[in-house]
Amino acid sequence: MSFLTLSNIKKSFGPVRVVHDFNMSIDQGEFVSFLGPSGCGKTTVLRMVAGFEEPSAGSIVIDGKDQTSLKPNQRNIGMVFQAYALFPNMNVFDNVAFGLKVAGVAKSEIDKRVNEMLELIGLSHLADRYPYQMSGGQQQRVALARALAPRPQVLLLDEPLSALDAKIRVSLREEIRAIQRKLGITTIFVTHDQEEALSISDRVVVMNAGRADQIGTPFEIYNTPATRFVASFVGTLNLITGAVVDSNNVRIGENVLTLKQSLDGYKMGDEIQLALRPEAASLTPSPKDDTTLSGIVTSSHFLGSVIRTRLDVGGNTISFDMFNDPGLKLPPIGAPATLHFAADDLLVIKD
Repeated sequence: MSFLTLSNIKKSFGPVRVVHDFNMSIDQGEFVSFLGPSGCGKTTVLRMVAGFEEPSAGSIVIDGKDQTSLKPNQRNIGMVFQAYALFPNMNVFDNVAFGLKVAGVAKSEIDKRVNEMLELIGLSHLADRYPYQMSGGQQQRVALARALAPRPQVLLLDEPLSALDAKIRVSLREEIRAIQRKLGITTIFVTHDQEEALSISDRVVVMNAGRADQIGTPFEIYNTPATRFVASFVGTLNLITGAVVDSNNVRIGENVLTLKQSLDGYKMGDEIQLALRPEAASLTPSPKDDTTLSGIVTSSHFLGSVIRTRLDVGGNTISFDMFNDPGLKLPPIGAPATLHFAADDLLVIKD
């Protein structure tokens, strides 16, 4: 049953519509990421859930209670910002305790709760330190503990890792997910980093120009993108232009391929867009491969564990990845080559 429901949410700033008819139901304990480029509306939706922005239309319901017109301090929500927002004149203990003190919680309960939170984030030994004495990753852990201390119904995370270096980002996102699972708190995580969203989410909302282009599990988002934008934004993808031959066949250069998807609605000669992941194709056929594309090798790049090669097929540049193997022999640039893959891996992009 839905715990957090966003119904027909719209938001305009003056004449500019930044969120268009956004709808979503989130289950209790679910971890959902809003993924998209800058300006797509993901943070605006988050701010409306938090109460920092009021929807121009639509409703926000948490656990059966309409929150749409409530102020932020009237909502039982914890929020973690990109810039930590810790109080510089307070030590770690007092930063985590701040929300509890404002709520008038008894001192004995505050001490107990803060100690629990510091143990949860692994920083009990730094309770007396001030923010300037800590690393960025440690400060963000404290910000997370402060947001969780009042036991909120919903946790909102607004690009909390973007100010950190790559190695810290990876370890902290895994820690955030582990804490979220342990507490079972309903969480919305805003990010522009596709790897972050795919690696830690139960579901991902891919946003584009104020709309949710697709909502699905990471597996669904990556393997079956619903629109051209999702296909191009999530992961590395080959977008291939072909011409329709009939209801099941398409021509790409000199190749005619039989698709698994029906081409009903297209007529002979229509241009069509297809998508193929680089990891789906190989120069060496596997038992599942039933489709081939032949072209000319244009480049090959050694990337350590992976070798990425590009092929020109009827004017389309198609990249494909192979795991490094000392015995692997790659065709030279300018040589003909044939890619092998399964027809199921070739997707028709309709939008």
